[in-house]
Amino acid sequence: MRILITNDDGIESIGLKILAMAAIKHGEVIVIAPAKEQSAKSQALNIRRGLPYKKIANYLPNITCYAVDSTPADCVRFAQYFLRDEFDIVFSGINNGYNLGEDILYSGTVGAASEGVMCGKKAIAFSTAPHSFDEVKDKIDEVLAFIFEKNLLEYNDFYNINIPKKATSFKYTIQGSTHFETYFFEEGLQVFQRGTPNFHLDEKKQDSDVYAIYQNYISITPLTVDRTNHQVFLKITKDLII
Repeated sequence: MRILITNDDGIESIGLKILAMAAIKHGEVIVIAPAKEQSAKSQALNIRRGLPYKKIANYLPNITCYAVDSTPADCVRFAQYFLRDEFDIVFSGINNGYNLGEDILYSGTVGAASEGVMCGKKAIAFSTAPHSFDEVKDKIDEVLAFIFEKNLLEYNDFYNINIPKKATSFKYTIQGSTHFETYFFEEGLQVFQRGTPNFHLDEKKQDSDVYAIYQNYISITPLTVDRTNHQVFLKITKDLII
């Protein structure tokens, strides 16, 4: 198996290197990551300018590595359409901070995985609590072993996995809500947006990724790139005549 590894935190991310070193135990690894941080870029592409890149020597032992000055999704496309690399799966992450609930839609980490699926590959996005790489370093081998032992990729092509600081066990989940409180503040001539998630408010949805993390489970959420509401489609085609 050939594994393409990318992220949205940039080529120097600790989480990227941890994931690459864990992944090499399961196949041949190539790393193609943004030259600088691209958080919250979702599945954005740069189509109006070129994509500067460089091959990085001695990044990690036995791993070919490129830094691309663009988005995570463009890193996947760089591998697929420029290098014509024969990768089988995209591992994206390990993100510095959770990608839960609505953040799935904003995340460049998840966006890269989604691009991998659109390229006809399998894909997994990995995230953990902010600045907790010491903890996730001890867990990532167990997470990868679980994925392959349970044959999860035979059930679905695309997963979002979040690993808490003090993980107890695994839980299959659905997308929840972070109940994020957003606020803007002005500094100089700029406006900044910040906020606070309230994971505990998702307690009524105990199958959600948010509540799983709040309860210290490793959250495994099957995703799809198809945004059609199939239940509504079937209903309106049955009930409503055009």
